[in-house]
Amino acid sequence: MEQQTVRTTLTIPQDLLEATDKAVQAGKAKSRNEFVTRALRRELAVQKRVEIDAALAEMANDVEYQAEVLQMEAEFAPAQWEALKLEETPE
Repeated sequence: MEQQTVRTTLTIPQDLLEATDKAVQAGKAKSRNEFVTRALRRELAVQKRVEIDAALAEMANDVEYQAEVLQMEAEFAPAQWEALKLEETPE
């Protein structure tokens, strides 16, 4: 599925443009556009991972959440034990 593209203008440091052009010439990307698009996607993915990690870190310090996790673990413990016993039963 082809994504819609939009033409824009970027102002970037000359050394980055030169490095991008070298990468394109070396065959690491088909064009400047492809190179920049991939770099932007990577950066956005990194930022999303940082957001997720921060949310997980918050959960680790959330007393109510931790109590809920312990309660769920206690409720599922019998089922986990049964599953383990079924796995260990010889056929």
